Amino acid sequence: MSTDTPAPTESVAQRYVAAQRSDDFVQLRRTLRRFVFPMTAAFFGWYALYVILSAYARDFMATKLIGNINVALIFGLLQFVSTFLIAWVYARYAGRRIDPLADRVRADMGEVTHEHGPRG
Repeated sequence: MSTDTPAPTESVAQRYVAAQRSDDFVQLRRTLRRFVFPMTAAFFGWYALYVILSAYARDFMATKLIGNINVALIFGLLQFVSTFLIAWVYARYAGRRIDPLADRVRADMGEVTHEHGPRG
């Protein structure tokens, strides 16, 4: 048996590092970040607005719109709506932009994952 043959884990680790440095992987990370960071900032800003208005603009938030439904209740419900909207927009974005890149990276890494079976 040769002593210069790298251990299987070293070979796999080297392949993962090579995949991480590949153009497809770099593009995948860039594409994901292009969506996640602005959307996260927008959602936190929207949520912070709700909290700040609830704390400092009580009269405005207490304004009744229809019956006992006030601005605060509408803002609170819109938090749920915006969460589901972001999830829906992300699913569409991922299907068009992220999944094809991830599939290419996965195909390039196919040898590594098939050699060592499913994770679990």
